[in-house]
Amino acid sequence: MTEYKNQHNEWLSLIEISGPFLAEPVLDQAFPQGLEKIDSHKKKHFRQTYEEWREAIDNQDPLQEKLHQEWINWVLKHGLEWDEDAEEEDLKTASTVLDGFALELPEHGLTLKPDSALFGNDQDKPYLLVKAYPPETNLNDVLAGDGWSTSPAERMSSLCRATGVRLGLLTNGEQWMLVDAPEGGIISYACWYARLWSQEPITLNAFFSLLNIRTVFNPFGLEDKKLPDLFEDSLKHQDEVTETLGEQVQRAVEVLIQSLDRINHDSDGKLLEGVEPAELYEAGLTFMMRLVFLLCAEERGLLLLGDETYEANYALSTLRMKLREEAGLHGEEVLSYRTNAWSRLLSIFRAVYGGVEHEGMRMPALGGSLFDPDRFPFLEGRPKDSKWRVDTAKPLPIDNRTVLLFLDAIQLFQGRTLSYRALDVEQIGYVYEGLLERTVVRSSDVSLE
Repeated sequence: MTEYKNQHNEWLSLIEISGPFLAEPVLDQAFPQGLEKIDSHKKKHFRQTYEEWREAIDNQDPLQEKLHQEWINWVLKHGLEWDEDAEEEDLKTASTVLDGFALELPEHGLTLKPDSALFGNDQDKPYLLVKAYPPETNLNDVLAGDGWSTSPAERMSSLCRATGVRLGLLTNGEQWMLVDAPEGGIISYACWYARLWSQEPITLNAFFSLLNIRTVFNPFGLEDKKLPDLFEDSLKHQDEVTETLGEQVQRAVEVLIQSLDRINHDSDGKLLEGVEPAELYEAGLTFMMRLVFLLCAEERGLLLLGDETYEANYALSTLRMKLREEAGLHGEEVLSYRTNAWSRLLSIFRAVYGGVEHEGMRMPALGGSLFDPDRFPFLEGRPKDSKWRVDTAKPLPIDNRTVLLFLDAIQLFQGRTLSYRALDVEQIGYVYEGLLERTVVRSSDVSLE
């Protein structure tokens, strides 16, 4: 298992995901020996067939429409082996079959119907619906020209929901999007790009491993589970992650407030002068949600992760490992005598809010109340009502060991690093709502924890 430990993290980072997709621990169980290997002959055929299709599209070949359909058919029938060497066709295209899996939309003058449907053991109901679009169609953009302002991805999810077929696959030749539309659940989308299949072969291995004909008829792993079962297990895993994350963040907020209270005591009450207990709790909660937001944004490519300056001096994703390395080299006790990590957190908060314009790094100002430095100035060691662009900040002496505790609380689940790319907005909202039910009060007597 160790050999394949980071395999799923790698390919998941190379495709576009929206919604609660497959969780890494679930994939580890489904593929105990790692992703299926594709032989060199088939990989070469994938590459050659794609390049022929790409050349025809780029050069506007008179036969491009025919070649476009041939490329899609090749991927489905031979690449994924849906009809290869089969006595009976599993991929059905006959109108008499597909008419029973259509969605009528009279208010828009539309009828949605798949181009084909893949059948498994149940010959009365498809395992997966398939829809192809012209190469210039972006699967995430609204389709123009008819009365329904929706994208191909949204149309496929509506078709899946209406017909009771949970899985859908749609493509424009370049994008290959898997749709999971569970009844009453959150829809998820995962998009592979064919151009990456030769550049990043692990993405092709994942595409093939999840969708080749053997996975339709034969279960994954040791527990006889198929792809919809993996999605269900992943949802259960994410629910467990959300519950644990809420408890860990709550504990981290408590530690932060205790740290602020200790620093306030050392400053004879000057730090929190005029700050009510409810405001103090709100500050601790806001601080932790800033960290969660940053991790989500970095893993989704919305910030400058990958930029050398940003990663070395600002990025939250790399800070925990940097602190862990320091603890490994010099012992965790040394973190208790350093406070630079807190200053780094304040710097990234300011950078996100006010932007950065420097020859070494440029970042647009995002603004917003979440990162506003003047909302809780005492976090920067400034008095109430001071202004961050005018008044000098004196970063609090919160040590690196405490900062590492904050980062562990939001990044670790049962000893492994969480992927915030896989956490849905609703799940993060659940963590936040759970914390809103609590507050902090100032004890009138000496207390012992």
